[in-house]
Amino acid sequence: MKRIVTALLVILAFGANAQEKIKSVPVKKPKTVKTASGLEYTITSKGNGKKAQAGDKVKVHYTGKLLNDTIFDSSVQRGQPFEFKVGAGQVIKGWDEAFQLLQEGDKATIKFGPELGYGERAMGKIPANSPLIFDVELIEVIEGVRPFDTKGKDTVKTASGLQYILVKANKSGEQAVSGTKVVANYSAFLLDGKMFDSSIERGQPLKANIGKGQLFAGLEEGLALMHKGEKARIIIPSKLAFGEKGSGPIPPNADIIFDVEMVDVQKVIPPVAYDIKGLEAKKTASGITYYEVKRSGSTVKAEAGKTVKVHYSGYLADGTMFDSSVERGEPIEFPLGQAYVIQGWEEGIALMNVGDKLRLVIPYLLAYGEAGRPPMIPAKADLTFDVELVDVKDGAPKH
Repeated sequence: MKRIVTALLVILAFGANAQEKIKSVPVKKPKTVKTASGLEYTITSKGNGKKAQAGDKVKVHYTGKLLNDTIFDSSVQRGQPFEFKVGAGQVIKGWDEAFQLLQEGDKATIKFGPELGYGERAMGKIPANSPLIFDVELIEVIEGVRPFDTKGKDTVKTASGLQYILVKANKSGEQAVSGTKVVANYSAFLLDGKMFDSSIERGQPLKANIGKGQLFAGLEEGLALMHKGEKARIIIPSKLAFGEKGSGPIPPNADIIFDVEMVDVQKVIPPVAYDIKGLEAKKTASGITYYEVKRSGSTVKAEAGKTVKVHYSGYLADGTMFDSSVERGEPIEFPLGQAYVIQGWEEGIALMNVGDKLRLVIPYLLAYGEAGRPPMIPAKADLTFDVELVDVKDGAPKH
């Protein structure tokens, strides 16, 4: 949310040690510079620290004023610096631009029109269409994700149109071919350099099986060129990414860039389908057929309103496996009774206690219906799931 007002500030104290490292010297004859956007800035004290770049987090002090010198907000008066990520749209445009012109220790006055501020909106003490003035101090720059340096590196173009730049080689590592599971860290950018996603910032590396259609085409092709321990830039044309529709922050027809580090490549051991020979087929009123492969004897039951953790492997009628948490080594977790999963799962998992294993044969009307879920699940596909209820917890899952 693009606000600087006090209610939404994330306050982090900054240590004395960080301050001691940064020197700030008053500028004898401050000069006002005007940028192409119309922003004006005057550095009144010059620091010697790191310069802020898009993607960095910064800690700042500020006092905001109207043209008549009325103060509408001040972190200095509160004694609490403000932290935000530069270039991510978390603050007004004038701030995003201004702090990329400063370095640690700088003190400056910045001034800009309403088009870089709150525009036609009134915001608390700030009237609509107000030019704004801020006295600011850049206290600390916390370095964020940086794009890979690809200078001097060769670009390889594949037949599909994908471009691949190997930044760090490790040909002795396991290659991410079909039938392997990859663990990778990535940061994803538009061609103008704006980052729209990063597994590094989330602290959640990408985990996927190559050759299973779990990733969009360009990313899967690019990853399959890599070995464990390698770093590469993958430039993906829109036709191999999100095409004419785009997705979220990705505009229609946008080529995108993935900077990837291949952390691990593991051979996948396919799960073994449950043996149901000699087991009685039971049927629910809705039409689900199920086989009790194992009843654990536990009294902890899957119930609506609780969070369940389930291992599964899913098969088409011809025996083709289309998905498996067992293969990924990660059970799925979701709240039961809130339509997070297909109707057949809602009903089938509710038949289980912790430790139970069932085979569920789910008619298409209780699965993905007449449309299916291309490319893996065709239209009107009855589905078979081997499921194991790993755990049941109270309340919603934590993400």
